Amino acid sequence: MILLEPNSFVLEETLMERFTSEKPEVVDITLVDFDNVVYHLQTSAEQRTLLTLSVEMKYFKEAVEYGAQDILKREYGAYLVAPSSPQYQLSLQFDLQNLPADKLGLAKHVSMLKRNVLASSFYRAFEYWESQQEGAGPLMATHYRDNEAIYVQAQQDRVTVIFSTLFKEEVDRVLGKVFLQEFVDARRQASIQNAPQVGYSSREAPLEIRHLPGLRQDESAGYVSFVLFPRHFADLEARENTISQIQLFRDYLHYHIKCAKAYMHSRMRARVREFLKVINRAKPDRTIAASEKRTASGRYFRPQFRNSTAPSHQQQQQQQQHVEGEW
Repeated sequence: MILLEPNSFVLEETLMERFTSEKPEVVDITLVDFDNVVYHLQTSAEQRTLLTLSVEMKYFKEAVEYGAQDILKREYGAYLVAPSSPQYQLSLQFDLQNLPADKLGLAKHVSMLKRNVLASSFYRAFEYWESQQEGAGPLMATHYRDNEAIYVQAQQDRVTVIFSTLFKEEVDRVLGKVFLQEFVDARRQASIQNAPQVGYSSREAPLEIRHLPGLRQDESAGYVSFVLFPRHFADLEARENTISQIQLFRDYLHYHIKCAKAYMHSRMRARVREFLKVINRAKPDRTIAASEKRTASGRYFRPQFRNSTAPSHQQQQQQQQHVEGEW
């Protein structure tokens, strides 16, 4: 099993190559991350020392409503520039000649860009919980994929996070239901009682979002609810870890589904090979002569076949007439 990180490894690796390169080069690289996020790294021939990172996120406008712009200014304020194209919603620019001493730390921090933007609704929900206001907070929806969304809502004693996921194939639907039901049953173990409470429902949406229009109510739709308690986000370190881990839930779910399908396919191919061996062993051995057969007691049985060189019946009659004529 692989360990998914909250940052984009391919972006971090590409940035490190550019940051540590002794000779600035003309760069035009496009990278793709989870949830249809596109990164575009580019330098111009006139200014090779200025590296521009442009990001395309379909859910960026929703994240801005929940305070994503403030998070970006706090984390990347010195590098923020206007987007280089209408296609992109966010751009960062780096002067390769004036980089900080910790280039690896900068590359890793920039590779957390997608995580930090998607965390805006979580920060807003945690702030509402800290204010101790009465009643439930606003329901914040982030449509991070086509027909899939993350819903976050704060209450006085908890924060509820709901994932809507879509299974396009029948096999994925069955395996996904098994995995998601295991999330619900596994929390009953005493060793993981501190884990968030998990609920799963297919077709029917949870009560928190049932009033929203446009929700899918068919067999291909599934809803997973996580109930976060203060122990999961009251401490600053626990809060950051919770946000990073819960964002990877959808990626881990579909990763396990694909691994399960690959394992079953390999087992089926192995079983087919075993069946072919059995069938091949059941075939009669054509190399043994037909005359060498055994009886039930194990003795050899050699039937006497008529020799193909023996004279025919007509030849025998002619020979008999010739003999009689001599007599």
